[in-house]
Amino acid sequence: MTELPEGPDARFRHHLAEGRFMIQRCEACGRHGFAPRVLCKHCGADRLAWVEASGKGHLYAATTVRQKPEKGGDYLYAMVELAEGVRMISTVVGTAPDALHIGDRLRAEIDDTPRVIFRKEGTA
Repeated sequence: MTELPEGPDARFRHHLAEGRFMIQRCEACGRHGFAPRVLCKHCGADRLAWVEASGKGHLYAATTVRQKPEKGGDYLYAMVELAEGVRMISTVVGTAPDALHIGDRLRAEIDDTPRVIFRKEGTA
């Protein structure tokens, strides 16, 4: 078994590099948390365990970032609420920004960076 790196951010990135989208869950209060941290933001306990995220969520808030086509074109900068009840900032790919709406169901993927990105459910 590979030893995990020190610090919550490093561990999060380590899991992503392994192709796993992991978030933390407090063993004291049972609530999930994101972004990675050393203490539970809900109860202050230091008993945070890494658990696999479902990868399911919905578009909570978003803004379109406008770019020239030669720089990749417009993209959606989004706040996604995961099924576990935590929110994270990411991008939504594979769908034109004007075709996305608050509440749309999304699924997480890990790209080759690696980072977590989202795609609208039902798209390839």
